[in-house]
Amino acid sequence: MVDVGGKVVQHRRAVAEAYLICSPQTIRKLRQHALPKGDVLTVAQVAGIQAAKRTDELIPLCHSLPLDSLSIEFSVKRDRIRIQASASISARTGVEMEALTAVSVSALTLYDMCKAVDKSMSIEGIRVLEKIKS
Repeated sequence: MVDVGGKVVQHRRAVAEAYLICSPQTIRKLRQHALPKGDVLTVAQVAGIQAAKRTDELIPLCHSLPLDSLSIEFSVKRDRIRIQASASISARTGVEMEALTAVSVSALTLYDMCKAVDKSMSIEGIRVLEKIKS
């Protein structure tokens, strides 16, 4: 693990995104709350938050970080769901891994909860959009 003990504590923020690509029929069922496993967006949001809080347990050599805040938002389009996570902390190291973990696990949860009605889904575009320290 990298020694960050000599670094200055700074406010840090990271934003990440991912996409679940799916059929328009799946989106229709999601909007109508007609998917077999229930309210998929709420469950995916909670799963992403839980995962971000445990990033250090999932990614070897990642520092344990007490997050100040984490938000996950969904934008539902005709054939995809955009997932965006924003994480912030006052620490000696960044929070991009927590933001990436949040969108990844949210996307995996959506996939799991929709797979009964859509066999053609894919998860794409997992990336960091912004990394700021001040």
